[in-house]
Amino acid sequence: MVLNAFRGFCMALADSVPGVSGGTIAFLMGFYDLFINSLNDLMGKDGEKRKKAFLFIIKLGVGWVIGMALAVSVLASVFESGIYKVSSLFMGFIVLAIPVMIYEERESIKGKYINVIWTIIGIALVVCISLFSSTGETDVSHMTVGLAAYTFFAGMCAISAMVLPGISGSTILLTFGLYVPVVTAVKDVMHFKFASLPICIALALGAVAGVFVTLRLIKKALEKHRSQTIYCVIGMMIGSLYAIVKGPTTLKHPKPAMTWSKFSIVFFIIGAAIVFAMQAAKMYFDNKKKSEA
Repeated sequence: MVLNAFRGFCMALADSVPGVSGGTIAFLMGFYDLFINSLNDLMGKDGEKRKKAFLFIIKLGVGWVIGMALAVSVLASVFESGIYKVSSLFMGFIVLAIPVMIYEERESIKGKYINVIWTIIGIALVVCISLFSSTGETDVSHMTVGLAAYTFFAGMCAISAMVLPGISGSTILLTFGLYVPVVTAVKDVMHFKFASLPICIALALGAVAGVFVTLRLIKKALEKHRSQTIYCVIGMMIGSLYAIVKGPTTLKHPKPAMTWSKFSIVFFIIGAAIVFAMQAAKMYFDNKKKSEA
């Protein structure tokens, strides 16, 4: 229970920051396939698998809700005031995460170097999404059918990005001009100001629909075209470095994109150290399971 809640907590912290994906966290912590399969089993016909998947998702969800609530209520101001340090930290996170993923998926990509074209596609996809991100905010003060449909579609796209390593759901919301309005709406609902509830409901329904629409595609891609998928994911992670560098320009009060003079080597090393610690812990528990088997 505690382990899965912690996993969800870490995913939420990543999902709340434009440029970083909760799916990347799931990959690094070694439960991405379990996460995707569990979501898929929830929609399956096997009652036993559905029950097991439901329990796993609930445990993960508890940690995710706690992490997101913390991010929305506390960490938002930290991201705003210390954006360059936070950006440096996540760059360290991603830079070390890439070789870790290559190592973990070495059997999938070894000898299949023609699939490097998918890495280029992954980079281009994330960079293009980031280029379209803006600080323009959508007015959500008066809910209309058109706005509800727009928010619903944004929710579908954002949740699809969140389950893919490399693409941030928050970046998708930025592209739609909904990142700040959604964070504000969630914060209002948490403080029992229910005028913002309709926008939250529209986004949540879109997220649920997005899971149903994209999940099977992701699962099939990992099962039947794992090599191409992993190469593409690596590309998306490389592309996310650009999204992180550009991140300060997408704040509510825009700041210049990160430069070498604003880059923090200390926080970069901390980010890399977090990934190293995650990988060390994963290897320890994997070896422990093998010795007990």
